Amino acid sequence: MAGSGPTETDVGGTVATEASRLAEEQAALRRVATLVARQSPQAEVFTAIAEELGGVLGVEAIRMIRFETARNGETPARVVASWGAQLDVLRIGERLPIGGNNITTEIFETGRAARRDDYSTADGPIAERVVAAGIASAVGAPIKVADRIWGAMVASAVEGGPLPPDTGPRLTQFTDLMGAAIANAEARAEVQRLADEQAALRRVATLAAQGAPPTDVFDAVVIEVRRLFLAAQVGLMRYEGTEEVTIVGQRREVETPIIRAGMRVPLDGDSVCRRVLETGRPVQLDLHDSAGGTIAEIARASNVSVTLGVPIRVEGVTWGVICASWEDDGAPPPGTEARLAEFAELLDTAIANADSRDQLTASRARVLGAGDEARRRVVRDLHDGAQQRLVHTIVTLKLARREIGDGGGGAASLLDEALDHAEQGNAELRELAHGILPSVLTRGGLRAGVDTLVLRLDLPVEVEVSADRLPPGIEASAYFVVAEALTNVVKHARATRARVRAIAGDAELRLEVGDDGRGGADPDGPGLLGLGDRIAALGGRLTIESPPGGGTVLRAQLPLPAPGSSAPTRADR
Repeated sequence: MAGSGPTETDVGGTVATEASRLAEEQAALRRVATLVARQSPQAEVFTAIAEELGGVLGVEAIRMIRFETARNGETPARVVASWGAQLDVLRIGERLPIGGNNITTEIFETGRAARRDDYSTADGPIAERVVAAGIASAVGAPIKVADRIWGAMVASAVEGGPLPPDTGPRLTQFTDLMGAAIANAEARAEVQRLADEQAALRRVATLAAQGAPPTDVFDAVVIEVRRLFLAAQVGLMRYEGTEEVTIVGQRREVETPIIRAGMRVPLDGDSVCRRVLETGRPVQLDLHDSAGGTIAEIARASNVSVTLGVPIRVEGVTWGVICASWEDDGAPPPGTEARLAEFAELLDTAIANADSRDQLTASRARVLGAGDEARRRVVRDLHDGAQQRLVHTIVTLKLARREIGDGGGGAASLLDEALDHAEQGNAELRELAHGILPSVLTRGGLRAGVDTLVLRLDLPVEVEVSADRLPPGIEASAYFVVAEALTNVVKHARATRARVRAIAGDAELRLEVGDDGRGGADPDGPGLLGLGDRIAALGGRLTIESPPGGGTVLRAQLPLPAPGSSAPTRADR
C-alpha cells in the first residue's frame, strides 16, 4: 500500500547515509589522532578537534571549553579552541566564571549533555555574552578525560531553527572518543613543559656558575620566566625593608621607559609585591580591582591587567618577589602559580648569591637534584597511569577480538588496527619513560640501570659495577654519565668493544667508561660539556683521555657521604 512505510530504496539510502556519516566521523578522529602522534602543540590539536567536529556536524560554530581549578570559590571556564561564526564572542584564552542557567554550567554541574533550542532564556556570565551576540540555539556535551569532566564542547546556531535532533548524540559520541586524544596531547605537553623548565633552570644556573655579574643572572631569570609562562611582562624585585622594592630585572615584549631595572618603587597602596611581603605566599591580583598605589599605577600604564607574584626566599627570609603579568586578552596558563613558585624556589640561591661561585655550585646541584626527582615523578606517573591504562586497553581489545572471531568483517579489521596502535603506543610510551629516567634505576640501583642500558646496545660491553645502593642523586648522575658516554661510543667511536666500571670507596664513586675506537673525542662538545656540568655540580671531577687512534677513556669521581653519615650530598640538598 502506497505510503504505508519506507520503501527498500529509502531504507538503503538511509543505511548508506549513516555509513557515510560514520566513515566521515572515523576519518575526522583518525586525523586528530595522527596530529597527536606527530607531537603537535596542544593548541594546534584543540583547534583541529574543533574544526573537525564543526565539519562533521555541519553547524555554524564550535567552542571547546576547559574547566579549570577552582579559585576563590569560583571555577573559571576557559575557551581553548573555536571554529566557525563569531569567533570574537568568546575569544581563545578568555576565562569566564561558571554560573547561572546555561549550557556550560549545566554540563559542569551534571556531567551530562545539554541542549537549548531557545538561548534567549539563558543567564549567567557566559550566557550574557552569547545572548548579546545573537546565538539562537546550542547543544553541548561533556569532555571526559581519565574519568573526570575536563571540559565541554558546544555547537551553536546563530539563526534559523533549533539544531537537528541528532546533534547532541553525535556530539556526545565524538567527545567520548576524543578523550584519549586530549589525554595524550596533555601528557606530551606536560613532558615538554618539564623539559623546557629544566632547560631554563640549567641555563640560569650555568650562567651564575660561570661567574656572570648578578645583573646578567637577574636578566636571564626574567627572560626565562617570560618565555616559559607566555607573560606580557616579568619583573624581579628585591625588598628594601618593608617600604620599598628595587627592580633588579625587567622584561616585556615592547620595552617601555615606565619600568626599568634599578628603579626603587614605594610599597604604598595595594599591590602584589606588598601582599607577597605580608603573607609570604603567592598572590594573584586583577589590577582592575586594585585599591591603587604606585605599583598598581605603573602596571596600568604598562597595559597589564592580571599579575601573579611568588616570593623568593633566602635562608627562610623573603628576599624578593618575581611577578609575571598578562594584558587584557591574556591570562596565566593553568597551574602557573604552582609552576612559578617551584621555579622561584629553585632559583633562590642563584639569585641571591649570584656573585658567589661556591654557593652557586650548591644551587646548581639543587637544580640538578630537582630535575632528577622530576624525571622520577614523571616516569612513575607514566607507569602507574598511562601505561597501566594502555595495558588494560590492549587486554580488552584482545578479548573483544577473540569474541568476534573470524566473522567480524569490518569490526574485526578495526579492532586489529586499534590493537596494533595500542601496542605501538605502549612501546613508544615505554621508550619515552626509559629515555627520561629508567624505572629499573630507581628500583634496582646503578648496576641494574647499567645492565638494562647495555642490553639495548648492539655492542659488546664489559660491565663491572657494584650492586650496592648509592644516594639517589649519585645513582642518577652516574647513570647519565654512562648513558651519554656509551651513546657517543656507538655513534662516533667506531669501536668494537667498550667497558664500564664503577667502584664505590669510602669517599667517592670512581666511574670509568672506555672503548677501543678511533679516539679524538672533543672535550668541548655539548654532550661532554653537559656531563662536566653535572659532575661539577656534585663537587666531582671529570677527565677525558682520547688520543687519535687510541680509543677514549672517560673517568669521573663523585664524592660520597662518609660511612654512617646522614649528611646529604649536594644533589640531595
